[in-house]
Amino acid sequence: MIRIRQVKLKIEHTEAELREKICRTLRIREGELQSYQIRRQSLDARKKPELYYIYTVDVKVSGEGRILRKNKSKDVLESDYRPYQYPSCGDEPMGTRPVVVGCGPAGMFCGLMLARLGYRPVLLERGSEVEARKQDVENFWKTGILKPDSNVQFGEGGAGTFSDGKLNTLVKDAAGRNHKVLETFVEHGAPEDILYVSKPHIGTDILMDVVKSIRLEILRLGGEIRFHCKVTDLTVREEGLQGLTVRNAKTGEEEFLDTQTAVLALGHSARDTFHMLNRQGLRMETKAFAVGVRVEHPQERIDFAQYGRQRNHNLPAASYKFTENLAGKRSVYTFCMCPGGYVVNASSEEGHLAINGMSYHDRAGKNANSAVIVTVRPEDYPGGGPLAGIAFQRMLERRAWLLGNGKIPVQLFEDFCEGRRTTGLGTVHPSVKGDYVLSNVREIFPKELSDSIRMGIEAFDRKIPRFAGKDTVLSGVESRTSSPVRLLRDGKMQGSIPGIYPCGEGAGYAGGITSAAMDGIKTAEAIVKRYRPFDRGGDILRNF
Repeated sequence: MIRIRQVKLKIEHTEAELREKICRTLRIREGELQSYQIRRQSLDARKKPELYYIYTVDVKVSGEGRILRKNKSKDVLESDYRPYQYPSCGDEPMGTRPVVVGCGPAGMFCGLMLARLGYRPVLLERGSEVEARKQDVENFWKTGILKPDSNVQFGEGGAGTFSDGKLNTLVKDAAGRNHKVLETFVEHGAPEDILYVSKPHIGTDILMDVVKSIRLEILRLGGEIRFHCKVTDLTVREEGLQGLTVRNAKTGEEEFLDTQTAVLALGHSARDTFHMLNRQGLRMETKAFAVGVRVEHPQERIDFAQYGRQRNHNLPAASYKFTENLAGKRSVYTFCMCPGGYVVNASSEEGHLAINGMSYHDRAGKNANSAVIVTVRPEDYPGGGPLAGIAFQRMLERRAWLLGNGKIPVQLFEDFCEGRRTTGLGTVHPSVKGDYVLSNVREIFPKELSDSIRMGIEAFDRKIPRFAGKDTVLSGVESRTSSPVRLLRDGKMQGSIPGIYPCGEGAGYAGGITSAAMDGIKTAEAIVKRYRPFDRGGDILRNF
């Protein structure tokens, strides 16, 4: 195929105009164009309010070699697209079925790949299937009654299910795993444009159906998924993992799962499991992450700032991404920006409060929100040891819970700067899932962090006017930006206990839906390259 880069058209263009531009660039007749595939679409707003889409397209025509030789443009070249290639299976026999702990993006994609290649994986999820989980989350937002194992953090689909379904990643990907993840989402009901738009997203509403569809394929291919099952212990001998102790949350019974291969795709909030693994001697280390607040602005304000005009049906709800390096080597940056979205109560532990952002596919909410977060490092954490970052998270979340008595603390930026409690709102009203209360969000943070948040927001005001407006709404605390722990693994993806494969965001190797899914695929590849497919029947769970 021939690749054409920098195909520039006004945002109102038609499909016929795109075809015409392709033919004109290649200097061919319309009838010679057999097909084309958009590989990338990005928005050019450098001359706003005059806006353009810029495309990279792969084109199929007859006589490709002749056309390439004749065309001297640096933007016309041979396509380098290569589809993902499944690895060849290894020769080592697998005595027991592989187990995947966690059904977030890393666990789902690891399990799906193993199932497709005949390994009949068993997936364990401490929370509920996505349909029941949706009801549990909505009930929590309505009543404040939290289910510790079925909430915004725990359950099928992982924490990303109740976010925006953002699929952009900065991970370098020569193996094609990124595109394979996107293709898989499309196969299971995601919109096809995620394959090429520069900032792909699915939306919480569609993502739940996609997650269910992936579950059904894993089951159809011989995999097994057990919900409400939490791993509470490991059985380890000199040669490595021998099995897992699993507690069924519905029955309270414990069972022993006989396996020598377990993928730990835990998610970043599995604090009790991290403590158990630390007791068992699995090597891990504390790591830097970031904490901060959610900021809300009217979506119309963001649209006008980014587009120089009001948004129409040819344009998505505008987004932004900012970074500021402050004196003292701290970074402040925006994270998980949700155009037309909601701030959500994302708590998973009684007496502690954490928030996140969420959008539906249409991004039609009145407000834009994003996290404004500050880098924190191990030297900021109280105490020591590999779990010190978790203790720091819990400290901030406890303060937030006490400040709002279980409700989301909300404050105007002007009051945040002055360190006083907000008593009334301005022109911006919070778009929140769950109850909120006017408060003094600044009290959640150590002074250095709250000062850094203030300076970051003021710096971003130079990029979007009124970003630091007096009535900008702040909510706290955003504390689950990434895992505060890294489970160490070697070049073959194994942890310090043979047979344990740490994987995904919770293990410290990913940062979002796509990178977690890619790490799940990468972990499955390591298992596939070593073992041949599992070929024995039987149930591997028995009473402990």
